[in-house]
Amino acid sequence: MKRICVFCGSRAGSSPEFAQAAADTGRAIAAAGAGLVFGGGSVGLMRIVADAALDAGGEVIGVIPGFLIEKEHVHPRLQDLRVVGTMHERKALMASLAGAFIALPGGFGTIEEIFEMLTWSQLGLHAKPCGFLNVAGYYTHLIAFLDQAVAAEFLAGENWRATTVETDAVQMVQHMLAAIGPGA
Repeated sequence: MKRICVFCGSRAGSSPEFAQAAADTGRAIAAAGAGLVFGGGSVGLMRIVADAALDAGGEVIGVIPGFLIEKEHVHPRLQDLRVVGTMHERKALMASLAGAFIALPGGFGTIEEIFEMLTWSQLGLHAKPCGFLNVAGYYTHLIAFLDQAVAAEFLAGENWRATTVETDAVQMVQHMLAAIGPGA
């Protein structure tokens, strides 16, 4: 089964558009017959994306470090929860379980997670598609920064161009699933 890892906020954010995009992403993943890999928490956008996928009959795998269980409260409906020791183990397991990575709105953790996947891609450690769901312009300034990094020759243009940026959750999921290689 193809799986998409979604990195997103442990908070819902200030705009109802963020919650809507998370729900649309979870539903789209399940509707496509794919699985969702996410942070395992029952808070913020994490809960919304997981609930939507579960409500649509999708496979959902949560991955959470033990020390975050109290803070992020394990999603109560998960049938597949993987508890790991560290954030590094969390990312490594999520990366091994998924064939693609999407960043929804979120904070430091979300940015760090998607940037690690982008770095691993740049280094040739994986060839899995990565993308930003730019909901309500949330990532517009980050996208401009990455364009500037290319212009300043700190980031190879081909690496940035290989990253998908979408504003529509369904289109993002379709693009990611089409880009997942065989056997992923």
